[in-house]
Amino acid sequence: MSVVISPSLLAADIGNLSEELALLDQYGIPVLHIDIMDGHFVPNMSFGPDQIKMMRSLCKAEFDVHMMVQEPDRYIPAFVDAGADRITIHVEATTHVHRSLQLIASYGKKIGIALNPGTPVDMCKHVLGMVDIVLVMSVNPGFGGQKSITDMLGKIEELAQLKEQHGYSYTIQVDGGINQSNIASFVEAGAEDIVMGSAIFQKGRTEENMKAFENWLKS
Repeated sequence: MSVVISPSLLAADIGNLSEELALLDQYGIPVLHIDIMDGHFVPNMSFGPDQIKMMRSLCKAEFDVHMMVQEPDRYIPAFVDAGADRITIHVEATTHVHRSLQLIASYGKKIGIALNPGTPVDMCKHVLGMVDIVLVMSVNPGFGGQKSITDMLGKIEELAQLKEQHGYSYTIQVDGGINQSNIASFVEAGAEDIVMGSAIFQKGRTEENMKAFENWLKS
């Protein structure tokens, strides 16, 4: 199983953003994870479409837009226009999740569904066949730098079993508190795309951290 590490923009040094993003291209990082927070679905606010559009020319990586927003259908077209390559919405954030996923698909973008720590896999079981990504939150969303919730390993294992049983093609992504000390346990459980914020982006150490995880992936 191949594993991808997706740096999370939320932890980047915004004051030196162009340099941070240039490092992603230098190391051939394929995906940049971008958290969108509206202050309602989660108790924090972050980037909007205008900021994403401005960053698009600074980085070659795929933009993996994780929408932690209530009623995401209102904003999906704007993020498509801003340059999103993948759009992930939360099953908890929309009444008509199937319709929301269809909306993403209508723009030809990769489709993701996300689960908060307290949300069981059963909540998205009937849409697993139509998604490209299933994002397991290993922290309660809204803030970076949290400690991972190890109980989420069982949820990842459950998604890996369903993927094998039904021949689904989704990638299992995990986000929250992943670092060098615990990444192996999440990969062993079945995670294929590891989102990392503060374990990658650290002032003066971003390049060093990228090298460390690059070496880990090769080992």
